[in-house]
Amino acid sequence: MQHPFTPVAAVPVDPRRARVHEEGWQSWSPSGAYALDDAPYRPTDGNWATVCYRPGVTVPEGAFQGEGLLALDPGDGSPVRLWAAPDPVREVPSIRLTRAGTVVEISADGPVKEYTGTDVRTLLAEWAAGLGLAAPRPAPTVWCSWYEYFTAVTEDDVHENLRAMDTLDLPVDVVQIDDGYQRALGDWLTLSGRFRSRSGIADAIRARGRRAGIWTAPFLVDPSSELAARHPGWLVRSADGGFAHAGRNWGHDLRVLDTTHPDAAAYLTDVFRTMGAEGYDYFKVDFLYAGALDGVRHDDTVDALTAYRSGVELIRAAIGEDAYLLGCGAPVLPSIGLFDAMRVSPDTAPHRRPEADDYSQPGQDPAEFTGAARQWQHGRLWTNDPDCLMARPAVETRERWAAHVEATGGLMASSDRLLSLDPWGVDTTRRLLSGGGR
Repeated sequence: MQHPFTPVAAVPVDPRRARVHEEGWQSWSPSGAYALDDAPYRPTDGNWATVCYRPGVTVPEGAFQGEGLLALDPGDGSPVRLWAAPDPVREVPSIRLTRAGTVVEISADGPVKEYTGTDVRTLLAEWAAGLGLAAPRPAPTVWCSWYEYFTAVTEDDVHENLRAMDTLDLPVDVVQIDDGYQRALGDWLTLSGRFRSRSGIADAIRARGRRAGIWTAPFLVDPSSELAARHPGWLVRSADGGFAHAGRNWGHDLRVLDTTHPDAAAYLTDVFRTMGAEGYDYFKVDFLYAGALDGVRHDDTVDALTAYRSGVELIRAAIGEDAYLLGCGAPVLPSIGLFDAMRVSPDTAPHRRPEADDYSQPGQDPAEFTGAARQWQHGRLWTNDPDCLMARPAVETRERWAAHVEATGGLMASSDRLLSLDPWGVDTTRRLLSGGGR
């Protein structure tokens, strides 16, 4: 629930030169710098507002707003200013900037602390460094099934690419199976008809000297799943007694697993312990925004952000400290201290422009815009994941996308059918996987 906005500061600016940095709510929320007369990127429909922005928060037309962080370069030579949440993992105020002639007014719906510096990116980096987190451990290199096969991936596809890594001499540490191996969201241990054995694939990957990785969306539940049918009490409820709505995707109105329910928490623990016992030690956990949605939970003393962090901590305990944990679609500030790596942008795509003309949606343009603006997080909060390299000939402006991925210095992951790569694609994939966030 939003609280009233109260004034924080009034700052003189040069309207022609001033720049505002908005920090979006989660991985896919547009984040970046704007001139005062720019129109910031906003959701183009209600579903994306739930799935990719801060749910329940509407920004007035003409205003700028950061979720827990907002920075201003006044453009007149005076210090750059940053307004930040004092306790960002527990309370993330919305911080708003509106213009009144040559003055901008800052307001917030919760407590904020002000910092000053010489430029926006440096100031953000200094704020992150001031949190005192340990440096992230070196990131493995990854091959991921998603951007070639999507939900149609088969066990044979994984084996084909596993062989191709050897044939093409690609330095892939982790082979990560993405969405499509499971029967339904929530039924993580029940295989789809395209897979025969999850442990068998892990054994085959490890036999070739590589690590096994797997994708889940641990807080989402498909209403057609066995989990939803058998255990409706494990789901977060809305205030009117229905099910909390996590947006629409995969053709379904999605529900939320309530990890404050002891039996739901035990189930999720069993899922990740089972996968770990099968040989998986790299876990991409996706669509994590769902765990931070407001709703009625089994433990009504737990607020949404606490429930979210507790849910991720449960996963970490189940997989162990040595396993690698990558977050995606995650509320940014509430995730501090939980992950080895974090997706810092919307999904990329084989095309430049975002789908639905929404800068939270898949496309190289929005992935570059937000990914570049969040470079200050890399090495301070976690290893940045700019999303996967796609180097096959069919990818639009593949050279530009590869240059963006390389420039981040973050997690390096390939997501092509490897035998479809031409010489440029093979050479580029090998070169980027040989560097990355190590």
